[in-house]
Amino acid sequence: MLEEAQGAAFVSKFKSFSKVERALTLAGLGPAILLGCAVHEDTQLAAYLPAPSYSVLMPFPAAVAAPAKPRPPAPLGLVTSIDNITRNFHGLVGVAVTSIDDGWVASNLTASRPLPQQSVSKLWVAMTVLDAVDRGTVRLDDPLTITRADFTLFHQPVAYLVKGDAGYTSTVGEIMRRAMQMSDNTCNDKLLRLVGGPQAVRDFIARKQLGTIRFGPGEKLLQAGTAGLEWKPQYSMGNAFAVARSKLSPEVRRAAFQAYVNDPPDGAAAASIADALARLHRGELLSAGSTDWLLATMGGAKTGKARVRGAVPSGWLYGHKTGTGQDLGGRTAGFNDVGILTAPDGRSYAVAVMIGDTSRPIRERQLLMQAVASAIVAHHQPSSFMAGGRPSR
Repeated sequence: MLEEAQGAAFVSKFKSFSKVERALTLAGLGPAILLGCAVHEDTQLAAYLPAPSYSVLMPFPAAVAAPAKPRPPAPLGLVTSIDNITRNFHGLVGVAVTSIDDGWVASNLTASRPLPQQSVSKLWVAMTVLDAVDRGTVRLDDPLTITRADFTLFHQPVAYLVKGDAGYTSTVGEIMRRAMQMSDNTCNDKLLRLVGGPQAVRDFIARKQLGTIRFGPGEKLLQAGTAGLEWKPQYSMGNAFAVARSKLSPEVRRAAFQAYVNDPPDGAAAASIADALARLHRGELLSAGSTDWLLATMGGAKTGKARVRGAVPSGWLYGHKTGTGQDLGGRTAGFNDVGILTAPDGRSYAVAVMIGDTSRPIRERQLLMQAVASAIVAHHQPSSFMAGGRPSR
C-alpha cells in the first residue's frame, strides 16, 4: 500500500500544476536507453550465468534520429561528482543524469557504452504494451491467463498463483504491474508474446528513436544463453535449470558469461536510457493517460530499496526499474537502477546507473548508486515556484 501511495503521489504532483507550470516543467531535453530481459531483483536469490555464443544478437535500431538540439552545459560540480564516484569503482559502470526541465546531461565516459540491461528491459515491454493500448489494439482491462506453459525461470512469483490446468487469470494491467513492480519474468514474457514478441519491442524502440538500445530474445533464451545452455521447456520447472547449469564445465560457463558481457543482446547505454525516461516524462512517447499510468506504476516499484532509493531524502520521489544479471565467481553481469527522481519543487531528473560487470560486494554497488542520488540532491537548484505551486515574485 505504501508503494502504491508513493506511485500516486509521483503523478499527482505533476497533475496539480497549472498550464504554465506544466509547460515549464515539460520544457526539457534528455538522453536515454533501455532494453533486455532480467533475472531476479534480489541478488542473493538470483543465480544467472553466461553463454559462449549468441545466435540472437540484434543490431541497434537503424531509425534515423532527428537532428540533435544543442543542450545547455551540465553543472560542473555534478559532472565532477559523477566522475569521482565512478572513477575508482572496480567494475564497468555507466552513469547518466538528465535534467528533464533544463535539458543538460551529466554523465561519465562509459555512459555511451551498451551494458547489460537485464530487468530494466521490462520498461520497454511495458511501453510497447501501452503503445498498443494507445492505438486501440489492447486494453488494460483485457483478461490474460497465465498457465504452467508460460513459466520462465528465476524470479516468477506469479507461479504461486497458477492452480491446476485453469491457470491464473487477471488483466493486462495487473500482469504489467507485476512485471514492473515485482520484476516477474513470467508476467513480462507473457506481455511480450501479447504484443508480438521481441521484434515488436525492437520496432517500438526504432520508431520512437530511443537510441543505443537493444532488446533481447526474451527471458528464457537470454538467461539460457548467458548460462551456456540451450533452452529446454523443462528448465522452467523446479531447479532443473540450476542442475543443468551445474553440469557445464567451468570453461564453458566463463566463456558464455564473458561473451554476454562483451556484447549483450540486451545491451543499452545509460545515456540513452536517461534520455528515454526524460522523453517519457515529457509525454513524447505515450499518450497522457498511458504516461501517467506508467509513471505511477514505477513509483510503486518494490525492488531495489537499497539502490538509488536508499539515498532519496524525505520530500523527494523516485519511480524506477531495477535489473540484476547472473552471477559467476563473484562477478555480476548487470546490476542496474534507472528511474525519475523528482524534487519537492517539482523539478525532475532522469537517472540511469548501470553496473555492467563487477566483482565488488553488493553493498558497495548499492552505495555507488546512492552516491549518485546524493550528488543530484546536493547540486539541485530549486525552481522559481514556491510551495503551493505559485511562482515567486
